[in-house]
Amino acid sequence: MDTQELISKYFPLARKHWLPLSLGILGMMFFAYGLIGLFAANKIGSEEIIFEASSVEQNPVEVKTIFVDIEGSVVKPGLYKLPQESRIQDAFVAAGGLAAGADREYIAKNFNLATKLTDGAKIYVPSIEEAVDGASVLNASSEGVAVGSLININTSSQPQLETLSGVGPVTAQKIIAGRPYSSVNELLDGKIVGAKLFDQIKDKISVY
Repeated sequence: MDTQELISKYFPLARKHWLPLSLGILGMMFFAYGLIGLFAANKIGSEEIIFEASSVEQNPVEVKTIFVDIEGSVVKPGLYKLPQESRIQDAFVAAGGLAAGADREYIAKNFNLATKLTDGAKIYVPSIEEAVDGASVLNASSEGVAVGSLININTSSQPQLETLSGVGPVTAQKIIAGRPYSSVNELLDGKIVGAKLFDQIKDKISVY
């Protein structure tokens, strides 16, 4: 059957039913378009999930830490790694708390448990025996400075601070104004005293 015969046979039929045929063709076109859109959406969604997972792996949360040396009358003396914002109270907890022989009265008077720690800080907790042996015995002629003990730069008065070699009224006032300290090195780091003076007094001072 040639082209002429096909046209003469089916054209009248197509002309008679043109509306249903047109709607059918349009329906098939929309169906095909919908399938293409569905596949494209699924592909985009998969790519987004993969991207989110990858970004989390590349940006892990970094927790900053410090090292603190805790010695003396605590349950577990030693070097501890603590979060950067830790305080003296956190150091005591990490060391298992105070030992049975700790001088709790001294701690209550001289430790500020809310003081923030710095990297490299050292905390020493004295025992009751140390106080009995004379670590807390005062010499009246030296205006209250403990014999054989270090000057506490967190609690000592101005006259006590001035007993340190090279420390006068002005420097003593600067030390008092910079309190509290969690490490003696903060005197140097904070430019409260110079390097030469710090070398002279660093072995005679403490923060506990």
